[in-house]
Amino acid sequence: MIAALGLAAVAVAAILFVAWPLIRPPSATEIEPEVDARERLLAELRERRDAAYAALRELEVEQRTGKLTDEDYAASKAALRAEAIDALREIEALEAAPEPVPAAEPEPEHARNTL
Repeated sequence: MIAALGLAAVAVAAILFVAWPLIRPPSATEIEPEVDARERLLAELRERRDAAYAALRELEVEQRTGKLTDEDYAASKAALRAEAIDALREIEALEAAPEPVPAAEPEPEHARNTL
């Protein structure tokens, strides 16, 4: 009987040990901050820029291996460079613009009437 109670206690302790990460509230480091629209747009523009750069590198490899004619290479390169330049200009414009200041919350009524 005592052995069964001891075994049950060990089983409950093991279950709680395994389940604790699932049932505890998340800590501050585990909560992901919410990304605002400006940061999201910057990330999308950087992805567009990086994709254009990668495509330019791939295009150069294909041209060197003879998969593309010189005319196709020049046309594709011009289009990809224009895409990268557009993305860079948009990134610079967005980064140069001041970040919007969050609106201040109004003071509660009881805080204003303390005098």
